[in-house]
Amino acid sequence: MMAVKSVVVLLGNSVPQLGWGGLSFRPSEVTKRVSFGGLPGSACCGSGTKSFENDKSSNSKPTKDEQRIAYQDELNVSKRLHKDFSSFPRPLTVSDFSVNPKDDSTLRIAFMGLPGSYSEDAALKAYPNCQPVPCDEYEDTFKAVELWLADKAVLPIENSTGGSIHRNYDLLLRHRLHIVGEVQLAVNLCLLALPGIRTEQLRRVLSHPQALASSDNFLSKLGITQENVDDTAGAAQYVALEGLRDAGVVASARAAEIYGLNVLAERIQDDTDNITRYLVLARDPIIPRVDKPFKTSIVFTLDEGPGILFKALAVFALREINLTKIESRPQRKRPLRVVDDSNTGKAKYFDYLFYIDFEASMAEPRAQNALEHLQEFAPFLRVLGCFAMDTTL
Repeated sequence: MMAVKSVVVLLGNSVPQLGWGGLSFRPSEVTKRVSFGGLPGSACCGSGTKSFENDKSSNSKPTKDEQRIAYQDELNVSKRLHKDFSSFPRPLTVSDFSVNPKDDSTLRIAFMGLPGSYSEDAALKAYPNCQPVPCDEYEDTFKAVELWLADKAVLPIENSTGGSIHRNYDLLLRHRLHIVGEVQLAVNLCLLALPGIRTEQLRRVLSHPQALASSDNFLSKLGITQENVDDTAGAAQYVALEGLRDAGVVASARAAEIYGLNVLAERIQDDTDNITRYLVLARDPIIPRVDKPFKTSIVFTLDEGPGILFKALAVFALREINLTKIESRPQRKRPLRVVDDSNTGKAKYFDYLFYIDFEASMAEPRAQNALEHLQEFAPFLRVLGCFAMDTTL
């Protein structure tokens, strides 16, 4: 499967648009059919229908046969018009904005990595019948959605053992996509190798640094060299294509199936409850609801001052809103500020962005009031998304 970078080069910046070209007729054809055929009960008539009211060449009334033929002609035209107008796209309704669409067979979901990566597993968990779109880099998944090459993107944001993926927090602020869902994926790290290769024959193992770190206890007992690569599935593909008989791979069981490798051991992670949380991103937000547990993600800045962070967090505590995630990131444009330039020394601090997830829907008044309160002392505030919580593993 081709990566998005290559697709972008081929397609450029073309964006599918809804216009007359996608319909079964053009505006000129509509005018032609109405003016030449008329509709039952209308005053306009054309060459396809004999005009009785404006026919000055004869003073006689139309016969019953003439009336029947004229009416049938008009009825046929009306049916054709009705058929043509049915090709217009129907207006959207609230049901079209379902959190989990029932028919996801046409959805294109962008993810970072090659087929068989854990990100693709997360995409297939969220949308089992989707068309996965592999991307070279995390930022490419954003661009794929922005350029309409994909409908949504699945992005890892934190791991239960490795912590937050800071790069992706920065990308959330840099791009204008909305968080519309989350996926919790239980990670099953497997040791893979070429068919016929035994564990004792391995001299090195290739995988993503996070996967190697998460299975360090198991790999250390084998006494083999660990080599970092950008993607777990990419490591599996490399070992398979190069026929490396001395190299193993830490990747998913599905990667073994895709690239023709054998699974030597499963669940080799140090922590058996290794879970990665992914975000689902889209061009448009979904409509917040209150019929199921919702979560809201925001990012904001604060001015320097004693107790200012306490005040920011208090707006949620006062309304009994539970915070599930707090992450701080230095601002890229203003990473460091000098507080004191006196001769006795310098005190410096960072200007921070604060990312917070809280358990409440933006459809609830308490969430709206909390953000309104927060805006009183937050110079910058942005809602990244409001979405249904994933309670499955």
